[in-house]
Amino acid sequence: MTTDQSPAPLRRRGERMRQAVLAATVDLLTSEGLTGTTVAAVARAAGVHETSVYRRWKTRENLLLDALGSHADEALPEPDTGDVRQDLTQLMSAVADYLASPQGAALLHLGASPDAGSVEAARLPYWDARLERGEDIVRRGVERGELAPDTDARLVAETLAGPLFARVLLTGASLDRGLARRIVDLTLDGARPRDGRAATG
Repeated sequence: MTTDQSPAPLRRRGERMRQAVLAATVDLLTSEGLTGTTVAAVARAAGVHETSVYRRWKTRENLLLDALGSHADEALPEPDTGDVRQDLTQLMSAVADYLASPQGAALLHLGASPDAGSVEAARLPYWDARLERGEDIVRRGVERGELAPDTDARLVAETLAGPLFARVLLTGASLDRGLARRIVDLTLDGARPRDGRAATG
């Protein structure tokens, strides 16, 4: 009599297999952490063959990045309220909440780990795309005259995200409620039109 209660591998293919594996990966990260989320454990939880996982993702790191990236896309909003301060506060509050979760912390640590070279080709475009959400909000603020015409949208996005990343990776300080608002206020005060009037686009 066997004690192995793992489900027998299913003949899942294509997008059905991908979604099952990604969901299992996120679930395992939540319950077991980054160390416990192995390819073998993911395959068992998803009910697929381990070789199928390796065939599609090649490495554990690629699998983790795909799963976490897809999960982050669902968790992060794309606000467009017509007010740059409100939009950025909503976005950065969601980023802070996500980074405070096991999945968000794992995504950030994965990208900053010494072994991150194995996912370098996918990691950089991923973070580029995430920063672009903030850039788009800043550009709309410039077009509406809320920010100075020469505002560097990428630099503003990086400035907003940097303190959150530092707390997760460096200091361990809490991502408390209200932190995103304080960061946005501090950053945007330096990006307002210099003459105090709305800039014209």
